Amino acid sequence: MSKVHVKRGDIVVVISGKDKGKKGKILKVMPDKAKAIVEGVNMATMHKKPSAKMPQGGIVHKELPIYTSKLMPVCSKCQNATRVGHSVLADGTKVRICKKCGEVLDK
Repeated sequence: MSKVHVKRGDIVVVISGKDKGKKGKILKVMPDKAKAIVEGVNMATMHKKPSAKMPQGGIVHKELPIYTSKLMPVCSKCQNATRVGHSVLADGTKVRICKKCGEVLDK
């Protein structure tokens, strides 16, 4: 398993690809594949046949996973996309910090 710099619930911005510049909230992280599902990013159109779950069938839009290397967390204090640093607080807990302003990203 590889480590990723984003967590579920983070607000991130896409830095490359067809969705460059879009912001969204992370819904799911898959560290074994180094991918994440972001709300409103990397949307796909799927044509579903009628089934018991969806009797009418039709066209469904859903988010597909995107590589985490294309994502940067947005700092809540400076409102910019930032690189992630790590720091240990006085009570011994390890937290992620904003490299630009030093704000703690883990709440």
